[in-house]
This record gives sequence, structure tokens and C-alpha cells, in this order.
Amino acid sequence: MSKTKEPVMEEIKHLSDKNEFFRYFEEQKLALDLQERKAQWFDPVPRQFLAKDKAATTILFGGLTMAHDYLAEGALKGLGYNVKRLECPDTGSLRFGKEFGNRGQCNPTYFTVGNLIKYLHHLRDTEGKSKEEIVQNYLFVTSGSCGPCRFGTYVTEYRKALRDAGFDGFRVLLFQQQSGVKQATGDKSALKLDTSFFLGFLKAILLGDILNALGYRIRLYEVEHGSTDAALASCKKYLYNALYKRKWLIPALIKCRKELQSVKVDRTRVKPKVSIIGEFWAMTTEGDGNYQLQRFLEQEGAEVDVQSLTAWILFLIWEGRYDTPWIKLRKEDSGPKGLKGKKPALRLKMLAIADRAIRVMFQTYARVIGLHDYHLPDMDEIAKEAHSHYNNHLRGGEGHMEVGKLILNVKKRKVNMTISVKPFGCMPSSGVSDGVQSLITEKYPNAIFLPIETTGDGAINVYSRIQMMLFKARQAAQKEFDEALAEKKNVTSGASKLIRAY
Repeated sequence: MSKTKEPVMEEIKHLSDKNEFFRYFEEQKLALDLQERKAQWFDPVPRQFLAKDKAATTILFGGLTMAHDYLAEGALKGLGYNVKRLECPDTGSLRFGKEFGNRGQCNPTYFTVGNLIKYLHHLRDTEGKSKEEIVQNYLFVTSGSCGPCRFGTYVTEYRKALRDAGFDGFRVLLFQQQSGVKQATGDKSALKLDTSFFLGFLKAILLGDILNALGYRIRLYEVEHGSTDAALASCKKYLYNALYKRKWLIPALIKCRKELQSVKVDRTRVKPKVSIIGEFWAMTTEGDGNYQLQRFLEQEGAEVDVQSLTAWILFLIWEGRYDTPWIKLRKEDSGPKGLKGKKPALRLKMLAIADRAIRVMFQTYARVIGLHDYHLPDMDEIAKEAHSHYNNHLRGGEGHMEVGKLILNVKKRKVNMTISVKPFGCMPSSGVSDGVQSLITEKYPNAIFLPIETTGDGAINVYSRIQMMLFKARQAAQKEFDEALAEKKNVTSGASKLIRAY
């Protein structure tokens, strides 16, 4: 062997496979030094939330409706946590998000990330807390998912913006829908994800949905302006105290019913009913993130039908049932998420019990407080209606639910108009609303459907488009009202004739 080949053989004799050989020779061609190869970038995880820090640490959270965030605060405080809900994101939050966030992010990211930074600036600049004190004594909890866009990179976006805003090291803990709280659990963790934690949080979700449904049902028909909001404010306090003190909820719900029954309404007013669907945050938030869509519709004389968070929980349960096979495979997968050693029948049974328990809890609370004829969605029915247009295995965003909701809204005449709201460029929702839904509206020409995108500005354009479609919805509502009156008149006339005959 020649002398020039000996050093090369010495360098490559430790390489174990052909991929490493290939990489070595390609790096030699490009004159890359193996010794100076840089390490892969990784996102460092700030320190955990330990039990010893529980008393001195305040947990910040937010992102749901104002009712949900308020009640969740009461439930978590009742478990001994120091918690603080953030206010609903506004245009000020958007400015902070765009200043410190990456370029080209979606609307919810700017608003929610900016909302946190805005509050931390308030702690530092208004309350006089130091950066070190804020980083040590505060943390933020946000939701995550398996989604391809904002949920998939949410925590990293938070940390990047926090670092650039001067709060490097601030803890952001990710609540993963399928896997619990990441980066926060363990034997020494202050977050105890036990039955009390999940039950308290679930109650806050159910009660928030019920209060929102009642508010939108009553407010548009109130005789005295502002009486509905005043009654709801009292109800929130009753339920907050019950959750905080971990008391039985039924007495608080009865008080709420009396408050709401005191609101005088006029149900003879003809109002179109409008359903809001779309991307989760965009259709849930009640602030500038969706141009205060719910309140704008009410100002235009429309009754708003909002999606419940309980429905999303039921969708997650449905996912578990749909993905669990009934039959035994010839060879079970032994991977980390495989089926080897699992019991599909037991899993399906537990998921069915969970679905039933949530529905029973919801309807019990709803009946006591006075919410009648409100039905949680049948997830199997939604999946069946949507499957021929949108595969049930696709899970980005709301998955097939947007398609199924629109079809059922039309077939069952649930509403007069459906609005799909989503962030600008949101792939899962835009692909559905601007693509698949166009076919649905061709098959169901009676559907009054409007897809809108949010960017943080352009409210006038959105309002104009909604007003044009509301004209059709008002006509449809009036037609339904006239048909109902005619039907009632015919029934009354027939009954009168029978009475006279006797």
C-alpha cells in the first residue's frame, strides 16, 4: 500500500456502514473538515416547574373564551396553584407579536405570543419587577397538538420572541392534548395531573360552554340592553367561587338560573342564526384576533351559534376510537406506539365511558341552569357526512369537522348562515373552506356560506362581506318565520273545525 493511502485508511477504518463512507468522501470532495463540523441546533428547555417553587410561582395562561379562562382560574386556584389568566388579546398584543416574533407567522401566533410579552412588559415597566424576578417567579402554559403549523412550533416561537424581548429563560410549558403536560411532569414536579386536576379543568370547560351558549341565545332578544351581560357576570362569580372552594356546583347553578330568568326577552323578533366554524383559535377568541366577530354579528342583528370546547374534547375521544382497531393483527407492532401488549377492547370501552360521562355531566349542568334543547354533536354522524368529501384520517386543524358541520347545518336547517373563520394562509382550514366547501355549496345550493381570513387588519373588508351575506340570511330567516306562522295557522284552523264538529 502506498504511503499516501495509509493515512486515509487510518481515518476511515472506524466507519461502520456505507452511509458513513459516503458522507466521508463527499465531505472530502467539498473540503469540509470533520473535526470542525458544527453541532445540530436544538431548542434548550428552561428549568422545570418543581414542587419547591410552587408557592412562589405564578402560572400564566389564556387563549380560550373569557368565560373559560375565568372559570379555569377558579378551578386551578382551588387546587392550590397561583394562577393568572391573561386578558383577551388585542391589537396591542398583535404589535408585540409582530415586533418580536418571526416573520410570516399566522395570526393566532402573533396575538397569543404578543399577549404574553405585553403582560411581561407590564410587570417590568409598570409594576417594577426585574427581569430575573419575572423569569424566576412566572411561567406560561399553552396548548399543543400534532398539527403541522402553529401548534407544531408554538413553544419554540414563544421562546424566540421571549428571548428577543429580554426575557431569556422564561418557562413555557406545553400542554399536549394527547400526552399531558410536557417538560413539567415528574416526581418533583409541582403540576400534579391527578383526577382532581382534570375533573376541575373539565368542569370549567363544560360550564364555560354552557354560559356562552346561554349568553348568545338570550342577549340578542333582551328587552333591557346590558341585562344579559350583567346576569352572566353574576353567574360567573357564583361558579368561580364554587370551583375555587371546591363546593357542589348545583346550588351555584340554581342561583345562575334565577339570574338569567330575570332577564326580560322578546322572542318574537325575527333574527337570522349564524354558525361560526373554522380554525380553533380564530373561531374561539372574542377579541381583535377575529375582529370581535361574535359581537359584530350581534350588532348586525344575528343570533350567533358558537362551537363548544366540549365538542373538541369529544372529537379527541372519537379520534381514539376511530384509530383503535377491532381486529387482532397478524403481527402486532412492537414499536413505542405499537399495539403489542395493548388491549383494544378495553381501550374502546374506556373511551365510550369517557364520552358518555362528559355528555351526562354537560346535560346535567345545562338542565339545572336552564339551557334546554342544546345537543352536543354526534361525532360519528359528522364523520359519516364528511367522509366522502374529506378523509376522516386527515387530522390537520379541525380535520373533517368543518365539512361535516356545514353539511349538517344545511341538511338539518340548524342555522341560516355559516361563517368559516381562519388565519390568513392556514393550510388545513383554507384547504377545506376555500376548496372542499366549494363542492359542498354546489351540492347544497341552499347553503349560505362565507369563508373569511384574519390578518389582524382589514376588518372593514371582512365586515362588508359579512353584511352582504347577512342580507340573504335575513331573507331566509323571515321565510322560515312566515312558514312557521302559516303552519301554526293551519293547525289552529283545523283544530277549530274539529271543535265545532263536536
